[in-house]
Amino acid sequence: MMHAASSKERYEGLLCALGDTREGGCTYGEAMVVGIMVQSIASLNYINYQLLVINFNADTPGAPRQWWFGGGTDLTPAYIFEDDVKHFHSVQKGACDKFDASFYPRFKKWCDDYFYIKHRDERRGLGGIFFDDLNDYDQEMLLSFSTECANSVIPAYIPIIEKRKDTPFTDEHKAWQQLRRGRYVEFNLVYDRGTTFGLKTGGRIESILVSLPLSARWEYDHQPVEGSEEWKLLDACINPKEWIC
Repeated sequence: MMHAASSKERYEGLLCALGDTREGGCTYGEAMVVGIMVQSIASLNYINYQLLVINFNADTPGAPRQWWFGGGTDLTPAYIFEDDVKHFHSVQKGACDKFDASFYPRFKKWCDDYFYIKHRDERRGLGGIFFDDLNDYDQEMLLSFSTECANSVIPAYIPIIEKRKDTPFTDEHKAWQQLRRGRYVEFNLVYDRGTTFGLKTGGRIESILVSLPLSARWEYDHQPVEGSEEWKLLDACINPKEWIC
């Protein structure tokens, strides 16, 4: 859990990103970031839910405060176990449906679109839910929704680990997993809004890069054999699927 008030530089950088020219104020953020990287064939999982608030000085013209919620969770496996992916998405849908039936399809597509690695023409994983700049509902409702999503992490992910933790994991599996972690690194450093904003505005580097894997790998023009388990994962990252009805 991260809880912080921003520096003047980060505050000004955030307003610039928002297209807001008002001066005087501070930003305040509350965030939960969890990156689960396992040394097994089980899927990897990333979770981040946050509230960001901008307070302007009392004598600043205009509204005294802006706020929004953002975050999400996505599954980034090296190999597809379809039952695991369906379970993960089902739990996310259940959390969303408690508040609005339109949330899951909306945020699932948002997740597929957001975690797109343009220079690879593929996603970093098999999706989940994602939202940002969300303030078009009551603040208390969105706080409850974000809390419900955060609480869904354990039932969504732990059963997958328990089911797969003893599955044989070979050197070949490890090599492919490291290549997929390389894709994760590429997305985070090149496209992720939070990472690029933090790096440009002088944020705390340990917090900005906290979700990166401890190790990753790249191989020149690597192409998995068509029809292989590795190819099936890559195909699903290139062509996002609807995992549940």
